[in-house]
Amino acid sequence: MNKTIALQDLGFRDYKDTWDYQEQLFKSILDTKIKNRREALELETENHFLFVEHPHVYTLGKSGDINNLLLNETQLKNKGANFYKINRGGDITYHGPGQIVGYPILDLENFFTDIHKYLRFLEEVIILTLADYGLKTERSPGETGVWLDVGTPFARKICALGVRASRWVTMHGFALNVNTDLGYFDHIIPCGIKGKKVTSLNVELQKKRVSGSEVKKKLLKHFKMLFEVEFIKK
Repeated sequence: MNKTIALQDLGFRDYKDTWDYQEQLFKSILDTKIKNRREALELETENHFLFVEHPHVYTLGKSGDINNLLLNETQLKNKGANFYKINRGGDITYHGPGQIVGYPILDLENFFTDIHKYLRFLEEVIILTLADYGLKTERSPGETGVWLDVGTPFARKICALGVRASRWVTMHGFALNVNTDLGYFDHIIPCGIKGKKVTSLNVELQKKRVSGSEVKKKLLKHFKMLFEVEFIKK
């Protein structure tokens, strides 16, 4: 089992370019696994973790409803936003400046073969990170992601999750609103869930800006603890 993860911070990068890069890493791991089984080898599979911040973009999961996008093509262009239908689970979400996106591309056979557990661990990484800032966040029954004030009229989502997995290899991941312009969420029904709001870390802390690099350090600390891994910068 390979319990190391190659860590890359891609900075500010186009969504499609990053998606293509994810697919490349994803396919490389799958190819190694297929070769191992076909040729009775025991080659180690790699694990990767990408941090990235995207320009304005809306993405719709494979089972999502296009009606949850409230803009037409011209309006998208006027907002300076792109739109992609992609191969993760979940419905529609927004990515943009001020949001920390994490893409773990892991061979779960190096860790545990349980997708439900994997999603709950990703949520727990976020919950523990936000607790470092004094925020009490939690899961909402039947709704992936991380929320505040669950079960009240003030319920609001601060982090969205959506993954793809094949042969226990994962891609896509989480999007944590840190200093995000929440106005862009007004143009979708986020995750297809009506009547609930979206928030960000700087709004909850009543700060103009929160250090993104500090948040990333905390995310990696909790990811390392929960998944029992070592990160290697690439």
